Amino acid sequence: MIGMEILKPLAVLAMWTMIMWIWMYAVRIPAINKLPKPTEPGGDQGWTSAMLEGLLPREVQWKAHNYNHLHEAPTVFYAVALALAMIGAGDGLNATIAWAYVALRIVHSIFQATVNKVMPRFLLFALSSLCLLALCLHLLIAVFH
Repeated sequence: MIGMEILKPLAVLAMWTMIMWIWMYAVRIPAINKLPKPTEPGGDQGWTSAMLEGLLPREVQWKAHNYNHLHEAPTVFYAVALALAMIGAGDGLNATIAWAYVALRIVHSIFQATVNKVMPRFLLFALSSLCLLALCLHLLIAVFH
């Protein structure tokens, strides 16, 4: 069908988010199990991510941070990609930009989850945001044209 190529990068990013979810728990659960056991009854109930922030090694938390980031700007990508597909504008340049967006987000994830140097990570984020901005602009032009 016309305009549906953009669904491929959308599907890849959705799957990547689940891969990050698996990676996050694969390192987080063992790290939580290594924490000293609370002395008071129920001392481990109701823990939040903020509470774990100071308890778990930062390298463990980086995966959780990235998993959360994959639920921020990418939600705009999902909406825009679906809208472009629905109006038949998800092929060609828009599909290429979508692939660039997904590739940059995957590289950003790997970088944040392993090295996590702020400025290179920001550059990856900024480049992916420019891709997202271009898709948003193309959607605006398409629906108002």
